[in-house]
Amino acid sequence: MTDPQRPHEPASRELESREALERVARDSETFATSSLGRAGRRFRDHLAAKDAIGDAEGGGTDPVELWGRRIGRALSVLGFIGLSLWLAVQLKLL
Repeated sequence: MTDPQRPHEPASRELESREALERVARDSETFATSSLGRAGRRFRDHLAAKDAIGDAEGGGTDPVELWGRRIGRALSVLGFIGLSLWLAVQLKLL
């Protein structure tokens, strides 16, 4: 039976405590764990094609697909930089 003075079960109190601790950790972040740091890690992981690891049938990694993604993503970054510079020259910003 549940005590009317204690509406929360122990499991829900534990869940509430964990959520509060996660909020505190998220709100008191330093530079290494800041949103800028997380975005940098996500960008690095994207360029390293970490999302391709374990994608092949049976959970393996196809090295050709992995390197193809890495090369394609690196070329897209170089293309973006090149187009940005071209645009800046055309608009006489440089």
